[in-house]
Amino acid sequence: MIVQIYAFTDTDQALAAADAGVDHVGFIAGRYDLVHGELSFGEARHLAGALAGRATRVALTMATDVDEILRMADAVQPDIVHISTDVDDVDVRAMEQLRWRLPQAVRLMKALPIEDESSIDAALRYAPLCDVLLLDTKAHGLPGVGASGRTHDWTISRRIVESAGVPVILAGGLSADNVGDAIRVVGPWGVDSNTGTNVPGDPLKKDIERIWAFVSAARHA
Repeated sequence: MIVQIYAFTDTDQALAAADAGVDHVGFIAGRYDLVHGELSFGEARHLAGALAGRATRVALTMATDVDEILRMADAVQPDIVHISTDVDDVDVRAMEQLRWRLPQAVRLMKALPIEDESSIDAALRYAPLCDVLLLDTKAHGLPGVGASGRTHDWTISRRIVESAGVPVILAGGLSADNVGDAIRVVGPWGVDSNTGTNVPGDPLKKDIERIWAFVSAARHA
């Protein structure tokens, strides 16, 4: 079971998470003044460099322009580029270009909001263009997909896991308290936590004890 944790802004905390058994360490690469925890390309590159050989480096982007996303990937050198915009802001054509133009060693992950039956159709459209799908909860009124702190209908996520044909990471309101149930219902390749592993009330600081608890609960399940 792959464990992915977002969104790190501090290198020491990111290294502590890797020591706690986090497989994918995520951070937001690019200052677009859209979400909490954005890092400049230079800051993100420094964090990614410190994690080399310790964890898979996952750079989340809120950019919608293909050339800008490629510029980020070149500057930051992550292992995975995570497209977390609203779904069709980086549409099928754009994903095709990214798949073709990104270095072969860089994996491509797209976040999809899980809402209703249309979410399954979206997953089937985008899965052939991705190495990983991330299934998350849309916070309406906020840009992009994720960081809502809310769960969604796991039965829809289960159907995507069964039909997409690519690895799926489940996100959306997961914590040590519910990740075991989520794994048993959905059967994903991996699980992701952001708000559930923050210091309560602080969107920028991770709680290493909560991270340890999340990793332990996911592994146990």
